[in-house]
Amino acid sequence: MGNEMYSVEQVAARLGLHVRTVRGYIRSGRLRAVRIGKQYRIARADLDALTGRSEPVRHGPAAVEVSSIVQVDGIDRSGADRLGTLLLAGANTHHDPARPLRVQTIHDEERARMKIVIIGDPGATAELLRLVEGVLDGGNGLVGGGTGAVGGEVADA
Repeated sequence: MGNEMYSVEQVAARLGLHVRTVRGYIRSGRLRAVRIGKQYRIARADLDALTGRSEPVRHGPAAVEVSSIVQVDGIDRSGADRLGTLLLAGANTHHDPARPLRVQTIHDEERARMKIVIIGDPGATAELLRLVEGVLDGGNGLVGGGTGAVGGEVADA
């Protein structure tokens, strides 16, 4: 199916256009075509690119990605650095290189607030979120005075 080639007349008939209009698209570069002798041939992929249609990609099960934002209040710079290092280490030990887990941390010293952005497959993201929860609920002094709040928001990527 993907190797089909069409003449200018066939493309014009498929799109409901005049043949001269299709030739104009070719000359202007709007529609890619190959010249064979005195005639143009248009590949199906190039026609689909012009019309905005594309063949569905069928490579297996659908890829799912989760975006999570965690806010940690009441954390100082050194605690944020330690937590960030721990999370990056946890993300780098993720076992599937085809589906990497991405982590970014931001610390606002003025507000004593840290934001953690995690993007990856649902299972690995859940494991990393459990790690965050375990560390922050562990009473290890990362969050100053026990007043830290952890808020999480999960959004579709």
